[in-house]
Amino acid sequence: MPVTKTAKRALRGSKNKESINKLIIAKLEAAIRVAKKSKTVEKIITAVSLTDRATKKRVIHKNKAARIKSQLAKFMPHRAVDPHGPEAKSEAKSPTKKATTKKASSKK
Repeated sequence: MPVTKTAKRALRGSKNKESINKLIIAKLEAAIRVAKKSKTVEKIITAVSLTDRATKKRVIHKNKAARIKSQLAKFMPHRAVDPHGPEAKSEAKSPTKKATTKKASSKK
């Protein structure tokens, strides 16, 4: 048991943080289970989003988050591409670019 006033306050804070962290981890694990079972794009994206949030709040380590996201990426269909990824940039370029010519200026 804590003796000092600050130790008691720290214990209260750590209990609150523990309950919040357990809730975040429980939601994350449930989302991962659902994503691995259903293998739909929406469920996988939800699980990845929860993983990023848990990492941002430092509930899980960033390397663990990377490992989880890598495992979930294996279930993504090949058609589902990141709209901001390198494939989208190459497709966004228009191949038919109109060539403009400069008018010759005449000096007198």
